[in-house]
Amino acid sequence: MANNAKLSLAALLTLLAAPALAQTMPMASHKAVYKLALGKTNGTKAPTGLSGQIAIDFSGSACEGYTTNFRQFTELQPAEGETRVSDMRTATFEDADAANFRFRIETFVDSVKSEDVDGTAQRGKDGGLAIRLTRPTPAKFDRESEISFPTEHLRRVLSAAREEKTILEVKAYDGSETGEKVFNTLSVIGKPASAPATGALEALKDMRRWPVSISYFDAAKPDARPDYVLSFDLFENGVSGSLKIDYGDFTVLGDMARLDLLPAAKCGK
Repeated sequence: MANNAKLSLAALLTLLAAPALAQTMPMASHKAVYKLALGKTNGTKAPTGLSGQIAIDFSGSACEGYTTNFRQFTELQPAEGETRVSDMRTATFEDADAANFRFRIETFVDSVKSEDVDGTAQRGKDGGLAIRLTRPTPAKFDRESEISFPTEHLRRVLSAAREEKTILEVKAYDGSETGEKVFNTLSVIGKPASAPATGALEALKDMRRWPVSISYFDAAKPDARPDYVLSFDLFENGVSGSLKIDYGDFTVLGDMARLDLLPAAKCGK
């Protein structure tokens, strides 16, 4: 894991925004930049250096659905060998009812394309997913019901936070890793933060937010440790504050360097 500082798309999009189950506040269309740095390390396999950034562009409404363009660029110095450069680019659309999900994921490692996934997932009347891929190879397969798309996942976390629940378990699908992987996730939600937000998040200083920690497990390996744990402050409008990603032998810190709130899309819902 030490040579991989890349989140799954499920985790990345969970950071962004989602329609609330009982929408008390419209989701904020916004652009944000997180500066990445190496946090704590543990053991000989941990990297000795890391830098980069995450940039997101999120827009949409509860009427039209939600579009996200995302890029994560990381320079990682492993314990041995040369620095590795990873560049992940994604474009997704999830409709307002969480019934249809479109995704395109490209990852380059040292300028060589290592991942290229393009596909759709549609929820049937029974709740199951019908997944169709055009890349990396054309394929059709189904997944069971009770699986959430990324924005639907965050919708459920927000709903649980508003209801003062502290634990939430969700199966999540995002199209990453050849479009076949399903994650089991465990969210732990803390009490609303009391101190006002500062820095790039000062515009949200009067908004309610919760500390959230989400563990991502490979659903095909139910007894394994989590692939990683993602922690962040979740604001009631769906914006996520500075983050921490724990891969086990090292952590990555993401400090929000910039937040631009965009004009809200008009929607009667």
